[in-house]
Amino acid sequence: MGPGSKVFYALGTFLALIAVFYILATTWIGDDAYLFGIEWVGSVGLVLATALSFMLAVYLDFTERRMDIVPEDWEEAEIEDGAGVLGFFSPHSIWPFAMSGAIFFLGLGVAFWQLWLVAIGAVLLIWTTTQLNLQYGIPREKH
Repeated sequence: MGPGSKVFYALGTFLALIAVFYILATTWIGDDAYLFGIEWVGSVGLVLATALSFMLAVYLDFTERRMDIVPEDWEEAEIEDGAGVLGFFSPHSIWPFAMSGAIFFLGLGVAFWQLWLVAIGAVLLIWTTTQLNLQYGIPREKH
């Protein structure tokens, strides 16, 4: 088990204990404002945060078991041990900026509940995402 999964297992355990304490504490208050004596928003939030932490922990546990030891987990590692190709990043692509503009229009449409703006933002986001994925697959024009 790697350090990433250990962190999320510990966080999930902590959140589970806090959720149990929170549910018991709000039940014992006995206020009539709560349905069945439980404060539902905080309880559901803590239970969902616990579930998310354990989901991430299990994912990281499965992933870390299939990997070799990375330099970040090796105590005697030097900075040079982590050097190498990290991936290909397009140096001059306009599409991430265009995608953020489409998300901006989509967010404005949701914030002001203008469905025409939501539709335009969704269409722009689909188009810009497609262009980002195909920018090196479409051949350049010969003219």
